[in-house]
Amino acid sequence: MALGDVVIFDEAMEYTHDGDWASTDDIWCAIVDNTVAPTEAQATPALADFTQVGTAGSYAAGGLVLTTWGAMISEAGGILTFDTAVNPSWIQNALNDVDAYWGIVYNTTQVGDPAIAYVDLAGPADMSAGTLTITWNANGIYRITKA
Repeated sequence: MALGDVVIFDEAMEYTHDGDWASTDDIWCAIVDNTVAPTEAQATPALADFTQVGTAGSYAAGGLVLTTWGAMISEAGGILTFDTAVNPSWIQNALNDVDAYWGIVYNTTQVGDPAIAYVDLAGPADMSAGTLTITWNANGIYRITKA
């Protein structure tokens, strides 16, 4: 993986498209360290599987809200796009952790906070040395094209 790569959890390919999620579900992005590395094939990925960075500085437990599930999904010309206009950002703070490795995108409304995807921050990223901002690709966080 390289800095900025987004990986969709295999399991998320099923549960994000089975119709159980409401358009009003809140989708968040949390920052985690390298205690447990996310992998594409995790059986039931959830936020609790990972260790979030500390909350002594500008980072609050759970991370930041991106928007709602319904606002993140669009379709045009047979292409489903999962995206948000929110590029989550945590300002530099001397009390912030120095070992941010991944951003975890997850549904905080559903029981167990199921994880959808993760983004590589090329850690360790030092949140005490500068602002950490995740800027999503202009084409979306991910896209699915109909065959």
